[in-house]
Amino acid sequence: MEASDSQPERGIPELELALLRRGMHERDARRQGCARCRRVPLVGERVYTAKSGAVLCELCRSRESEPPAGWTLVHGPEFGHSLKLIGTRAA
Repeated sequence: MEASDSQPERGIPELELALLRRGMHERDARRQGCARCRRVPLVGERVYTAKSGAVLCELCRSRESEPPAGWTLVHGPEFGHSLKLIGTRAA
């Protein structure tokens, strides 16, 4: 048995790894983290917008003395791709 026969082809795993890394970088670029601690909030968690425009997680928001300008919920990747109720019927 030759040495080249015992090693798997390296082209396919390297391609898979490159695609995985690219996808992770793209996903991380879209995710918004806390301006103070850099933690990425979990799905369903509230994030607060300070008057300065900075986004703060719930943990860092409690350290602020000023009230937030607003808040939003963190949505999962499926948000906007699920079925929506268009109309309702009278019972």
